[in-house]
Order: sequence, then C-alpha cells, then structure tokens
Amino acid sequence: MTDLTKDIPFALAAVASDDELPAEADVVIIGGGIAGVAAAYYLAKKRHRVAVVEKGRIGAEQSGRNWGWVRQQNRDERELPLAKWALGAWAELAGEIGADLGFRRDGLVYVSDDAEELAGWEKWVSMARGYDVHSRMLSRAETAALMPAGSDRWIGGVHSPSDGHAEPALASPALAEAARVRGATIHQNCAARGVEMQGGAIGAVVTEKGRIRTSRVLCAGGAWTSLFCRWHGIDFPQSGVHASAFATMPGPAVINGGLSTPGFTFRRRTDGGYTVSIRNRGRIEITPQGLRYARQFWPMFRERWSSSVSLGVGRSFFSGPEALARWDLDTISPFETMRVLNPAADEPTIQAALDALAHNYPMLKGIGVAQKWGAWIDSTPDAVAAIGEAPGVPGFFVSSGFSGHGFGVGPAAGRLAADLIAGDKPIVDPHPLRFARFSEDDVGRPAAM
Repeated sequence: MTDLTKDIPFALAAVASDDELPAEADVVIIGGGIAGVAAAYYLAKKRHRVAVVEKGRIGAEQSGRNWGWVRQQNRDERELPLAKWALGAWAELAGEIGADLGFRRDGLVYVSDDAEELAGWEKWVSMARGYDVHSRMLSRAETAALMPAGSDRWIGGVHSPSDGHAEPALASPALAEAARVRGATIHQNCAARGVEMQGGAIGAVVTEKGRIRTSRVLCAGGAWTSLFCRWHGIDFPQSGVHASAFATMPGPAVINGGLSTPGFTFRRRTDGGYTVSIRNRGRIEITPQGLRYARQFWPMFRERWSSSVSLGVGRSFFSGPEALARWDLDTISPFETMRVLNPAADEPTIQAALDALAHNYPMLKGIGVAQKWGAWIDSTPDAVAAIGEAPGVPGFFVSSGFSGHGFGVGPAAGRLAADLIAGDKPIVDPHPLRFARFSEDDVGRPAAM
C-alpha cells in the first residue's frame, strides 16, 4: 500500500487492509471515517456482508483531526437524541470490542463573557431537561474558580458533567478492526469512482481496484460526499470550513475534561498533553461548489460565521472536494489524485490559542507544540448532518455533513445508518436528519451551538 504517513500530521493508529475486494457485498460503505466504520461495525453485527472502501487511510481526515469531544451540551435539538445514544455507546464500546478508544466521561464546560450567549445557553439547558440531559449554568464565581488568571473577564458558563472525550487517532481505526472481526472487509488506498445502475437500481460500486456487486451503498465520504453525489445527479449542499488544531507536549494537569472559551478550547489527552483550538475560528475558501450552494449557506454565514470565519481564494478552488471535476468509471477520479485532504495548519490561529491558554493557565506557559494540523469541516446549511436514503436513488444512503459535530455522535450515526439500511427499527427518529430536507423551505436556519 502507498505510504500516506507524510499526509497525516498526527499519530494515527494503523489498520491493515484486506488483500482482495469481494466480488459481492450486501452493503458497500464509501469512506473510512467514524461514520463509515461505525456503520460497518453495526451492519456486521447484524450479519450483513460489508465492504468498506477508503481512498486513503481509515480516520485520516476529519475523524482523526477533531477535538475528540463527546458531548450532548449545546447540541441542536435535532441532534440531541443521537448524541445521547452515542454517549451511552462510547461508554460500552471499549469493553464490547476489546480496544481502548480513549473515552473518558469527565465533563465539559463552556464559559463566556457575553450575556446574550449565556442567555442562549440557559435556554438550551431548559430544553435539554426534556431529553433527560442535565447540564447546569455556572455563576460568575464558579466560572472564575476555573481560571487561575484572567478570571475577571468571564461572567458565567454551562457545565455538562456527563459529557466527555475520546481519542480521534484511536477510535476510527479501532472500530474498523472491530468491524473486520465481525466479518467486514476493509480496503484502504482504494477509491470508489462511482456507482453503476442497472434497471434503475444499484448494481455495483466501481473502485480503482475493481467492481463490487451490491444493491445498497452508504456514502460517508465527509467533505467529498457532495462531489461524489453530484456525479450521480444527487444534489447535496455542502461547504467546507478550514480549521486548525494542535496537540501540546505533556504538561501539568490543570483541568479534568474539556473547556471552551471564546479565545481557546482545550481538553486533556491520554498522553498527558492537551488538544487545543479556537471555537468557531476558521476560513472558507471560495470554490465552485461553494458558489453553487452560496444562497443556501448565506443565512448560516451571516448569523454565525461572519465575525469569526475569513473568506479567501486558495488551492481548493482548483483541486480537492469542492473543485470542478469530470471523470468516468474507467478513468482516474479526483478521489485518487488527493488521497488525504490535508490542509496546512493556520499558524496565527495556533499562536492565538497558545497565547490565550498560557494567559489563563500560567502554569502552561511555554508548553511545547507536539503536533499541529489543519482540518476540513464539512457543513450543511443548517449545521446538522444528513443520515438517510437519498431521494430518487433507492438503496443509496448518505451519512455526512456533520458540521464539526460528527466524532462525538459517530457510533450513533453508524448505528442509525445501519438500522435504516437494514430496514430495522431506528434507534432514534430519523426524520429530523432526513436527506430530503435540503429541498424544503426551512433549510438555512442556523442550528444551536
């Protein structure tokens, strides 16, 4: 297999690939992020024959580059049942599959210096009680006690003691291996070029290494999903936000769990360091796909992103998941020319987060940066994922557009997709997450943070 290590700027657990493609599978899953491998795991548990095809490495894109938060707190109400189910699954998976996912249920805290933001969080806490989720508001004094320095700034916060985190570099690989143990096959460095239709139904998935006959497909391609769908005449509005994060060297323990402020977010890692970033900070690059869906994304940008996300033109206009592309099933596809979507980390963002961290926690001043990376967060116009069958193409399912929330709900997203594909009773009501909503009038309403 081609060595992709140079395209992965963090220590991602390795997964072995199966040598040969199966001639046939009940379900082919396109994409080896957490949504895809979790679906493979649960489908294999249901005794379906499953093949996962991944153009690069399992977990190498956003599923390995996120903060690792596993949260219910501040979820959009439509996501909350999924997040709640996922939290229970995270607690059980390590024992079930016999692998450490780095999951720790040690709480998450958000703090703010903005009274309007606090009022929104208080409204969310009240709503969440109806789902038996019990976060609580923090007073100014309680918030100040969390910060050794700079405590005068914060006026309050919200705490979810039952939330936690896991390790992104471990989780997707471990679930992929668990799916294999239960009969799934895993094929890395193997891009899916497209789906062959026969008599109006799915007949096969064509990969760069051959065909797999199947009648059901799950596209869990992250930032690449819209491009793959569009080749098949399926319209899926998606926009990417370039974000950055980094891991520090091991340092003193200053907090259990995770903390989010306007200037930095961080959480303790199992290696003794911290994963650090800045909430809502990113860059949107103008691309052909972005222009295509600009009208649908404008309300989101205006309400949430306009003050924290910059706009610009970069390489993604010409290459990558949002560029113009044409290919045939017997020619090299865009998925083969860019095995791993690996944007560079934004140095000013990293420095700003590091400075803010040191200001609020002087004992971490001078802590070194061990790894840094860029990420491409695939978003939908309402910042809620689509999980379900694509209209007009029976047997073609999508699980994508998680808008930066996908890692934490990954096990539940996989189980829900597996239930829908298998025709079983779904773990949660899938209607709020339906693919078809993007052609309805209410899309564009920004989701809760």
